[in-house]
Order: sequence, then C-alpha cells, then structure tokens
Amino acid sequence: MISVQNISKHYYSLVAVDDVSFNVSKGQVLGILGPNGAGKTTVLKMIAGFLEPDAGAIKPQGERWPAIGYKPERLLFPDRMRVGDYLQMVGRLCNMNRKQVTQAVSSALNEVNLGNARDKRIGECSKGMRQRLSLAQSIMGNPPLLLLDEPSNGLDPEGQADICNIIQRRHALGQTIVINSHQLPEVTRVCTHMIILKQGRIHYQGSVQEALALRPHVTIQVDKNLSALAELLRSLHSDVEVEENRVILNNEAIRIRRHVLSLLVGTGFDIVGVTQKRTTLEEIYAEAVQWHNAS
Repeated sequence: MISVQNISKHYYSLVAVDDVSFNVSKGQVLGILGPNGAGKTTVLKMIAGFLEPDAGAIKPQGERWPAIGYKPERLLFPDRMRVGDYLQMVGRLCNMNRKQVTQAVSSALNEVNLGNARDKRIGECSKGMRQRLSLAQSIMGNPPLLLLDEPSNGLDPEGQADICNIIQRRHALGQTIVINSHQLPEVTRVCTHMIILKQGRIHYQGSVQEALALRPHVTIQVDKNLSALAELLRSLHSDVEVEENRVILNNEAIRIRRHVLSLLVGTGFDIVGVTQKRTTLEEIYAEAVQWHNAS
C-alpha cells in the first residue's frame, strides 16, 4: 500500500528521522514503537502528507494514494462545537451527502462509545472522551488506511482495552492501520508487524509473531568441526545446538556456557569467538528506552 524509502527529517540541528525505510502492506497493522522523541510522530506526519521529508520518498505501491484517516497525538478541537456537529462537519469535508453524513456520525460515535455525548460541547469533554472523538474522526467514511498516533493515551485501562478492540475490528474488516505507541503491550496485542525507533533510526523491524518468539542465545565458535563431540554437547542440555564448528546455547542453556567452554578447550578445540545475543523483545525495546533516558 505505502512504500517508505530512506526518509530523513531534520529540525535545524536535530535529526528527528534518519534514513528510515519500510513498507506498509495492505491489511497490515503496523506498530511504530519507541519512547517519546524517537521520531514516531514525525514519521506518521510525513506519511499523512503534513510534513515533507528532507531526503527519501514516500510513495503508494499502487497507482493512486489511498484515502487516509488520521488521528493526531495532540487533540486540538473547536471547543465550543458540539461533538455531533463537529463530526457532521468532518463528514461534509469527506464529500459525503447528508444521508451518508448522518449514518457515518451515528456509526462512529457508537463505535467509540460516545453515543451519549453527541450534544456535549467538546470543551466540556474529558481527555479520554477527546481521544475517542479523535478516533471517531479518523474512521469517518471508512478510509482504507488509518494513521493513529497514540490512540489510547490518556485512557484508563478499560478505555485502552476498548481502543484495542476497535483496532482489531477495523483490521478484521480489511483496513490497513499504522499505530504510533510507546506501550509495548498495546503494540504486541493489536499489531501484525512492528518497528522500534531509536534516535530516529530503525532499531528493530519484523512481524510481531517473530518478535514474540525471540530468545536470548550464546554462540561459541571453535576452530574445527564439532561432529565428534556433538552428541556429548547436546546431552548437556535440551537447548544446546551444534552446527559444524558452532555451539549455540539457547535460553536456560546459557547458564552452562562456562562448563561448555571448559569442555571444548579440554578436548583440544580452540575458541575463535563467543557472542551473546540479548534478543527478547522486551530487551530490544529496553535498549531503545534506556538510550532515550540516558540522553
């Protein structure tokens, strides 16, 4: 649906987005994850067309751009307008006729649980209600692509669960959705794919299913083939793998790495290298957050 190709964005001396590339395929729910200041909102605004990248390009994968529903992070509304009147105005801006507007407003309000707030002035609404109104605005007219910036920010746990349910229903209906969030549980619950941004660059990219399957491991590389010792090494722990001149210790088997190293050296193997990967999704995200906090 959308191809993001090597985009960068600078604000004077600040590098907000630095050579970022990814694709948003039809039917995906893509989560862009990262701490505040990682570049998430800037990326979303460039996809929406509110900002131009300083380098790179964002292009539709087909001949035409899809219609986009956009929910911004900052909730700016005409406070004196009533909720229903505001959505009617949005519907008219979407080129709907009067009947379509009436139906779309009722449907959107009911979907985000604001049906009883139709006549309430926006300035009297809580932050949570304004978040729901912003989401209702984005789904008016059922655009094929939704861009949602921090959709559950400011909501209580019940409200956050409601937003996740709405996103899942929208996905089931075939909509493509890009979500910005700093909440790992939210992204892993509703998204099919994810990107973690760190310092404006992609720190991790992949499917959520693959990300949740990641495990820590240690790889020990030696100077010659391990076939003669493979059976003994595998007998040490069920999470030990042997591949040619490498021993891979997965999960709990990491704890026996000293014993494995001693065994290898004692049987005449030279250690070429030892690599430890901290590859659980929580650890990958923690690295991005820790950098942000340290800076």
